[in-house]
Parts: sequence; C-alpha cells; structure tokens
Amino acid sequence: MFEELERINERPEPFEFYTASDLWTDEHTSAQMLSFHLNEAIDISSRNAAFISRSVEWIASKFNIGKDTKIADFGCGPGLYSTCLAKRRANVTGIDFSGRSIAYAKAVAAREQLNISYVEQNYLDFETQDRFDLVLMIMCDFCALSPAQRKEILSKFHRILRPGGSVLLDVYSLAAFDQREEVATYEVNLLNGFWSPNKYYGFLNTFKYDEEKTALDKYTIVESERTRTVYNWLQYFAPEDLEKEFGDAGFSVEGLYSDVMGSPYDPNSGEFAVIATRA
Repeated sequence: MFEELERINERPEPFEFYTASDLWTDEHTSAQMLSFHLNEAIDISSRNAAFISRSVEWIASKFNIGKDTKIADFGCGPGLYSTCLAKRRANVTGIDFSGRSIAYAKAVAAREQLNISYVEQNYLDFETQDRFDLVLMIMCDFCALSPAQRKEILSKFHRILRPGGSVLLDVYSLAAFDQREEVATYEVNLLNGFWSPNKYYGFLNTFKYDEEKTALDKYTIVESERTRTVYNWLQYFAPEDLEKEFGDAGFSVEGLYSDVMGSPYDPNSGEFAVIATRA
C-alpha cells in the first residue's frame, strides 16, 4: 500500500506522459465531456453560448469569412464553432478524436445541410491535401501539448495553410500560472462520478513546474477492477515565448488579444489569443 501511495503522489517530468485519449475516447468520460460541451451556460469543454456567439461575430469580421472561405477547426468537439462558421457559408473541416462529439457534430451538419467535413482523428495525426485560409484551435488546446507536439502542430498548420493564411488560437497566460497552487486531494467518486459509472477512489495531485511554466493535474482513479492515471498538462505562456514558437515555425504574429472575441490585450488576463500569419 505504501508503495502504491508513493506512485500516486510521484511527480513526473514535464510532459512525460500523454493520456489525452483516456479522457476523450473513454465511453463514460467522453459522454461527460459532451454534456459539458452542450451546456450553454458553462465554460467547461467549450465556452458558454454567449461567448461563442460574440467570438464568431468577431472571427467572421476579422477574417472576412464568406462563401468558400476554407477553415480547419482543430479540436472541434461537437462542432459549436464549425456549425456557426458554416452558416456563414464557410467551407469547414473539423478534426477531433472524440467519436461521440464527432457523431453529434455530423448529425447537426446533416440536419442543417451545412458544408462541413468532420474527421474523427487525433489532430496530431491529421494530414490532408487541402489548403486552408484559416486554422482555429480554440479553448487553449495548444496548452495541453508538449514542446515537441507544439512544434509538430505548428509545422502542420504551416503546411496546410495557403500563403497569407492565418492561425487563431488562445493560450493560458503567466498571470494564470501564478494563481495555480500545488495540492493533493482524495475523494470517493472524485468530481461527482465523472471518471466512472461505478464506485471509485479518486486522487488529484496538482504539480507546478516553475522553470517550465507548466502545471499538471494528475488524476489517479482506483476502481475495483483497475487503476488508471490521467495526466492533464497545461503550458502557460508569455507573449514573447508564444511569438518565438510561431516565428520558428515560419509565422509572423499579427496581433494579441485577451480572448478570441477580440478584446484588447491585457497582461493581467488569465488567457490571451494570438493571430499569426503564414509567410
């Protein structure tokens, strides 16, 4: 028992483990995540409905979205942004590896006869011959990727964008990192049964890595038949660090904002958004 508790509370190296599929493709947790996506009043999995509406208005204006604008929506979930942009006559491709979310999104697109192509795949593995005018990665997905994965995804963005095409994504700021604290908690059915339909014992260890500006929420879920660990990594950025990553990938940063609604940049904001243009 002591050795097991030691493993539960062990601090891994930054981005040592990658378990995103355990969250998004598991039968039970993917259903939970979809319900969060579709709850228009909360900011879990997706932004709330009012935010998305204002965000789409700004995106459509900023990028002159119209007939046949080609958009790739990375981490599209159940298609909340894809659907809105397709209604503005954009040609949208949505990529997500949650089969449950993609099935929901496809049903909406078919019902409303929208020009959207959905791909059920880990977007790190996504390849296409299409060339896009705009790539979206919204809800701070970029922060969940390791440095090597971020380099890979930016290279992919550069490859699939037309010359002069743009990326819009949002990230967590250093102001948000400063608010994080290391904690260790334990609870029966942690997060109100989120992790399993059966009884389980849940451990949450939050670790901060000050040098890397990275945080980890490490969930250990102990059920009668199995024990599993899910690693939720988050990278936090200073604007200059994000600009360097884009610059190294062949992009020029055109603008910083406090969010993907186009709010003026505020260094005290917990998040910020970036527009970067492919050379």
